[in-house]
Amino acid sequence: MVRSAMRDSSAACTHRSDLVYKENLLFFFFQAEDGIRDFCLSRGLGGSASGGLCSCLAYRRVHGEKVKGLKAYRLDVPPMLADRGIDRMLAFAVPLTVRFRGIKVREGTLLHGPEGWGEWSPFWDYDPVESASWLRAGIEGATRRLPVARRDRVPINVTIPVVDADRAGRMAAESACLTAKVKVADPRSDLRVDCRRVASVREAMPDGHIRVDANTAWDVDAAVRAITELDAAAEGLEYVEQPCASVAELAQVRRKVNVPVAADESVRRAEDPLAVARAGAADLLIVKAQPLGGVARALEVIDATGLPAVVSSALDTSIGIGLATYLAAALPSLDHACGLGTIRLFQGDVSASPLLPVDGYLRPRRGEVDVEVEESDTDLCPRWSQRLALTVAALVERERS
Repeated sequence: MVRSAMRDSSAACTHRSDLVYKENLLFFFFQAEDGIRDFCLSRGLGGSASGGLCSCLAYRRVHGEKVKGLKAYRLDVPPMLADRGIDRMLAFAVPLTVRFRGIKVREGTLLHGPEGWGEWSPFWDYDPVESASWLRAGIEGATRRLPVARRDRVPINVTIPVVDADRAGRMAAESACLTAKVKVADPRSDLRVDCRRVASVREAMPDGHIRVDANTAWDVDAAVRAITELDAAAEGLEYVEQPCASVAELAQVRRKVNVPVAADESVRRAEDPLAVARAGAADLLIVKAQPLGGVARALEVIDATGLPAVVSSALDTSIGIGLATYLAAALPSLDHACGLGTIRLFQGDVSASPLLPVDGYLRPRRGEVDVEVEESDTDLCPRWSQRLALTVAALVERERS
């Protein structure tokens, strides 16, 4: 019933995009090419929909260049969140430069409280129960002080999406990062193409580290074969991220390959995020603050597992990225570059000063919201308001149990 309600609340896309110029502003009306799966719902919900304006994003043009910014829309603050110090909420939608994780527009909400801004932006394949952890992270970001930083800068990897080999090489070369995470095992690609993409990245950064992320796509046999070939193409992989879905499969793969295995979905989407460590199924953890329930909870999980951690983005805006920089800066040790350079995948940001790496590093700082705010949007706000109500109910139920 809950999943059905979320599916209904997400029906929002038509099949074209229009450009309208007005007073030095360029308004983008972004709509999906092939229905809900490509715009706002990712894997798991399926279906398609039509009708409804997805979002209106405004970019100021200065000498022909885009200044990153967009419109956001006010949401009513539920009483439960108001009781916890949230005084404002905004809904946003930002188009991506490339399709990433099956979507082309990133949606979410921002929460304001006494400590600043938090972010609540679960993907649409997260049901209200899973989204409740993301909401706890958003509340924490807006209402709690962040941990003391142990370092004044955090090394960052460049994320290479599923693009052709030439573009992958250019993205790596232009990033100034010393580490690249390359997305592989996408349904639109195959292993040969993935190997060419990885090889191109290696050519662009001959002395850098390369890691690959399969997002649970393989079974054990396919994982062993693919990792072996990708390791050769990379001339040595730093690690492979979440090659298989289950903890048992990860443990099998780890025993059969010479490349370290990192766990992502087995941590952030698991009822028991510590199971992967108990099973000896991973060499390190990929930790994302929002899915785990916030910075404090993420630090608890890392401490309990005793494994090295890589702090990564859940495709956050600069608000979520800023909070994640404090998580990375607070770790007792940080031996790997963090996946917090994903603002480069956005065509805009909610901040006038986006958290973009400089010379391959980010300094810990909170993101500040700087957008034109309007009262409402006929599509974005109703969908997120309905989703928020369902998620608040799930969070209240979780806290009662």
